[in-house]
Amino acid sequence: MDRQNVLFYFTDQQRWDTCGCYGQKLPVSPRLDAFASDGVLFEQAITCQPVCGPARAALQTGRWPAQIGCHVNGRELPQDIPTLAKAFREAGYVTGYCGKWHLASTDGVADFQRLPVSPERRGEFSDFWIASDVLEFTSHGYGGKMFCGDGTPYFFDSYRADAVADAALAFLMGSRNRSRPFFLFVSQLEPHHQNDRGCFEGPIGSKKRLAGFEIPGDLQGTEGDWRENYPDYLGACNRCDWNFGRLLDALTQTDELDHTLVVYTSDHGCHFRTRNAEYKRSCHEGSVHIPMVLRGPGFRGGKRIAAPVSLIDLPITLLDACGIARLPHMSGSPLTEAIAGRREDVVYLQISESHLGRAIRTSRWKYGVGAPENDGWRDAEATEYMECYLYDLVKGPCEKHNLINDPAYTGIRSELAKLMKEQMRKAGEACPLIRPMEQEGFLERIERA
Repeated sequence: MDRQNVLFYFTDQQRWDTCGCYGQKLPVSPRLDAFASDGVLFEQAITCQPVCGPARAALQTGRWPAQIGCHVNGRELPQDIPTLAKAFREAGYVTGYCGKWHLASTDGVADFQRLPVSPERRGEFSDFWIASDVLEFTSHGYGGKMFCGDGTPYFFDSYRADAVADAALAFLMGSRNRSRPFFLFVSQLEPHHQNDRGCFEGPIGSKKRLAGFEIPGDLQGTEGDWRENYPDYLGACNRCDWNFGRLLDALTQTDELDHTLVVYTSDHGCHFRTRNAEYKRSCHEGSVHIPMVLRGPGFRGGKRIAAPVSLIDLPITLLDACGIARLPHMSGSPLTEAIAGRREDVVYLQISESHLGRAIRTSRWKYGVGAPENDGWRDAEATEYMECYLYDLVKGPCEKHNLINDPAYTGIRSELAKLMKEQMRKAGEACPLIRPMEQEGFLERIERA
């Protein structure tokens, strides 16, 4: 085989600290932990956009969501923008997709949320498809449906994460052309909350089995809904881990594991309604800090990389690793640069829905701005922002003390504002005006949204 396979295993709304290799004390992720011991783990992996659809749009294109019209949920992936699947297919790969898509519908224009996704809206995954656009709308924790490539329903009554993995196993163990490498994207919904039930749905027994959890520091002393939901949340993470192991075992059985670049990551984290009325949509660590582990040719040795990296770094990393030409206008930097110690100490985030915001994260600082005059659902970017958040992640990693109005940090804010503008420029945005915090009511508004 001239080129390595790619298995991309993607969870939804999973915090980094749910995993043993990131410090979780309960046995939530034994398969990922073992996998990481021979791969490369990125300790400070940060999403590029803490909302489901935008993060997915960035992964499929290597472009910032705000620049391709996918800055909020309910936006179709533009069909004229080249995708990863297109690049892999044109390079001779068999392409497959299983699970949650979330990139087929545009509010008020096209609604595939509960319907089969038409072929032209699948981001050019053309060889194998068992998925739903918004999987939480066509299923629950146990039972529901996805859709096959021909549009027929794929019913299941098992735990949902198991059903998604079963679909992936049908691809891996099925009659695909084994003379060609594959690119398989497995998109779990778990541990995302179940929208219509307003709770997290772990496997039966999760509440009892995982009741002895250690409260994450950022959640301690807060309200939110983590008290009743965290055991089920960890249970869902654990089941994702078990299914991840099933796929690794399948690759071992087919003698393909050592020829496959395997990625484990998530679209964003979960702050359990402690930072706003939802579970994400903020610049805080609970919302943006995700697991990210790679293993395969070029990514071995049990390495732990401390430099901040971004979800948007993955598309360019995959193409480079497989010797495939980069797509036009891609953002991000290959993760090999972070491994080699050549990574700039900053990652950039676009934030939407709760407010129109931007943030940067370095090894030490978190700096966030928002646009009081703009709408977080309607507007993709702004010309003026106001400072909202400043956290010292060394002195206060749980982000309990916002330093944005502390005069002792005026110089730090000025330097971070310059760095922010440079990151905006790199992301294709116009250089904005960034004002000091003037409307304290703005923070209260976005934290209620």
